[in-house]
Amino acid sequence: MDQDKRYATWVEIDLSAIESNVSYFCEMTAAKVMAVVKANAYGHGSYEVAQAALRGGASWLAVARADEVDLLRQAGVDAPILILGYTPPLRMVEMIQGEVALTVWSPEQVELLGEAAAACGLEARLHLKVDTGMSRLGVGPVEVLELVEQIERTPGVFLEGIFTHMARADEADSTTTELQLSRFQEVIEGLQTAGLRPPIVHFANSAATLKRAGTHMDLVRVGIAMYGLQPSPETPLPAVIRPSLTWKSVLAQVKTLPAGRGISYGHQYTTKREERIGTIPVGYADGLRRVEGNQVLVGSRVVPVVGRVTMDQIMVNLDSLPEAQAGDEVVILGSQVGVRIRAEDIASRWGTINYEVTSGIAARVPRLYLGRP
Repeated sequence: MDQDKRYATWVEIDLSAIESNVSYFCEMTAAKVMAVVKANAYGHGSYEVAQAALRGGASWLAVARADEVDLLRQAGVDAPILILGYTPPLRMVEMIQGEVALTVWSPEQVELLGEAAAACGLEARLHLKVDTGMSRLGVGPVEVLELVEQIERTPGVFLEGIFTHMARADEADSTTTELQLSRFQEVIEGLQTAGLRPPIVHFANSAATLKRAGTHMDLVRVGIAMYGLQPSPETPLPAVIRPSLTWKSVLAQVKTLPAGRGISYGHQYTTKREERIGTIPVGYADGLRRVEGNQVLVGSRVVPVVGRVTMDQIMVNLDSLPEAQAGDEVVILGSQVGVRIRAEDIASRWGTINYEVTSGIAARVPRLYLGRP
């Protein structure tokens, strides 16, 4: 695309892949699909991804914070949204007015939301989060009934949903997941017996949606897999799921350096012989980690980054590509004529997970969208 020639480094997002991936999940389950678009849609762009997910059949969107709601609502997205995390009390009225569902886990939050609902004359929709083993946000299972009864007594609030989050659903050993599922099912059965079961019960994340049909319940929350990324090495994706993100740059300069020449800050790398070195305008300020072992694609070949990653630039060894020249395309993440560097490959080199690789691509890196309707 001609537009990419305007940039030193950029990301291309295939929206048709996201739409297709979401459609797959909608077809594989009878539950409704909630597309998780928090953290700028894992670095892919929240508004554009939200639209693609809704076209693919998603019924809900999920974010982590109120400011992420702002971006979507201001852009005209009117689909149901759930804030999965903490909402500051000062934002509660605005969120209620925006018809956003809010996550709660404490009596104090319920009281505050009751007051916020009264202040704006609207009903607050709540989803109760239960801590079944993640040990993060959530009310303990034994406290659920009491909190639900408080919600029932509080004017202006409606318990629309209840959910929990799994700590180890993406692992081969399902012991912890089974325990969390058992705890959650016991909570739901107790509410059912008391006549207090909310309309929407949700448990499954991407990994559980793929691996455990019995966890789908009323709604599944699909995040990482929607983008064509594996939840973990133990959770392979179906062949029809396609990666949606490619991170590119360009060779800015190619030069031949003599043996013994130091490269980049600290001269951590010194040429061992006469070497062809390319400079690429992408660096740690763009989200490329300042670690050893980075690689990129040039001319459909994997080439090593040499010397330290700098804020805005990296250098690569091009000895295997005598034909490489300034202006050639570089792929940091994604495919180039059949050769691929996966987010999972980068994550392995960085000692992290693929979630962090894509969500860590800096805001200054332009996102270019392909496959728009």
